[in-house]
Parts: sequence; C-alpha cells; structure tokens
Amino acid sequence: MSNKIQVTKEGIGELKKELKELSEVKRPKVVDRLAYARSQGDLSENSDYHNARDDLEFLEGRISELENVIKNSVVVKNNKKSGIVSVGAIVEVKANGTQYTFNIVGEWEADPAKKKISHTSPLGQALFGKKVGDKVEVEAPAGKLHYEILKIG
Repeated sequence: MSNKIQVTKEGIGELKKELKELSEVKRPKVVDRLAYARSQGDLSENSDYHNARDDLEFLEGRISELENVIKNSVVVKNNKKSGIVSVGAIVEVKANGTQYTFNIVGEWEADPAKKKISHTSPLGQALFGKKVGDKVEVEAPAGKLHYEILKIG
C-alpha cells in the first residue's frame, strides 16, 4: 500500500467531483475561449490567445494529476472500534488547556482551516497509531506542542 494514496470515502468523492467539473465544464469553456482568440488573427500579439492557452495547459495538468491520484487511491475505512488513530478518525485532543478536534485524512484531502489534517503532517504522524490517553509531542515553529488524546471516533 506504500505506493497507493490513502483517501477517505468523502475525499475520493470530492476528488471525482473536482475532476468532473474541470473536464466537463471548465475545459470546454477554455477550449472555446482559445478557439475564439485564435480566430482573431495575429497570434504573436494576441494576449487573449496566450492567456487561454496557459489556462488550458494548467487545466490539463490538474486533470491529469487528479486522474492519477484517483487511479492510485485506496479508500480507507476508519475502524472506530480499534481505538487507534488512523486515516478517517476524528480525534479530540487537549493542548495547553484547550480542546481541539481534528479529522485525520489522506494528504490530498488535507484542509487545516477545516481541521482536516493529513496523516503525513507532523501532528498527523505524531497521532497516528496512538490511543486514548496517549500523549504526543510535536515540533512547531513556535516550539514544542504537547497533545493528549481524549477521544477517538
């Protein structure tokens, strides 16, 4: 499983949704924009043409990247009964007297603003495989942070 990309069921759904949006909605619009810009004549000084071409190249790269990730993904199912932090687990921790809840996800799903942290992030790695009551230490720019695992769901 080392060359497979771990994702949750929700994560693979989001990746497929983004791929569909890019392939079926955005790509045709950019292709039309490119065709229109190409029809305007001299391409050497046509900024619309160059911008559309750059946009299409970026989109094609992202589509290819998403197709590769989806093809190499394995959907992991959180075994809540195991009591061990794994991909898909929702973990409640306490640090410096404050409680936090994190969702441990695959690296392609990570969104720290939504408290979704990758199992490969420093905190994710520290928590991975631990159980309720365990304490972990994570090196952060502000110094070492100490977390205690309160609940795993």
